[in-house]
Amino acid sequence: MTALWEQHTCLPLYADTDITELARYEAGSYLSVNVGYSPHTKASATELATTWSARALADGRFLPARSVADIDEARRRGLRALAFDLEDSAPLDGDLDNVRYFVELGVRSMLPTYNHANAAGCGCLDAVDTGLTAHGRDLIRAMNEAGMAADGSHCSRRTGLDIAATTSRPMIYSHSNFAALWEHPRNITDEQARACADTGGVVGINGVGIFLGVNEPERRADRVRAMADHVEYGVDLVGIDHIGVGSDYSFDHEDFNAELALHPEAFSEEYTRYGALQWVPPEDTHTLPAVLAERGWDESAVAAVFGGNFRRVADAVWT
Repeated sequence: MTALWEQHTCLPLYADTDITELARYEAGSYLSVNVGYSPHTKASATELATTWSARALADGRFLPARSVADIDEARRRGLRALAFDLEDSAPLDGDLDNVRYFVELGVRSMLPTYNHANAAGCGCLDAVDTGLTAHGRDLIRAMNEAGMAADGSHCSRRTGLDIAATTSRPMIYSHSNFAALWEHPRNITDEQARACADTGGVVGINGVGIFLGVNEPERRADRVRAMADHVEYGVDLVGIDHIGVGSDYSFDHEDFNAELALHPEAFSEEYTRYGALQWVPPEDTHTLPAVLAERGWDESAVAAVFGGNFRRVADAVWT
């Protein structure tokens, strides 16, 4: 079995969330689970990370991962390695010293911005794109020093390019597809992908219907094939070493779609005009290797995309 490195998945952002849903991922998987975005503070993100870590350890099927060695240990024992990510720098509460604080809680990647501009830079839904701010560049340097990967997903295109130009370690796009295949403001340009690869980084392909261009509920299998299309496009563009998986599966998808229907004014038309959002669930993500194998991929190439490439980035960043 090819072990999955899932660079981004989402539980409901409540302390009492049932984390056992993560066991839908196969044993041996690495899971980066979101613990906060733009509405969250240091205190609220801390509560999620600490509570979920404790529950994961008590459950017995998970191992909180603070190092790559922990991930190897989890796989040896047939467990799921668990780490965290932040989808905005707001939980830092404006203090760059909190980057290292969150690393110690198991947060190993972070987006400077989420969809809209903040003190660090611009988001992908902003009409005006001025890229990283001076504070944002300082943030990337602090992340480099602390061992946290800088993530360009949800950032504006110029912000993503500025991350690549600023970072001294590999950057990532944890869950971003290619605009060349499906034009959407959340998808990235070829220029962004090349700049990411030039840092030694990896683009993680997601399974969100509106970012794949396959959002009809009845086209579940087509969404996995569309993920494979984006994987193959990325490999042709930047090489086999720079593409991975970050499915962006939302275990709270029913609540998300209800919020979208009740408050469409809070979202871009690029989120609301497709109807209820569809995702590729963990069970289907685990079929991606078979889809790639059917297209002629050999085992080593599948293993690189399904897990090895993001592991290499972790080796380079988590020190």
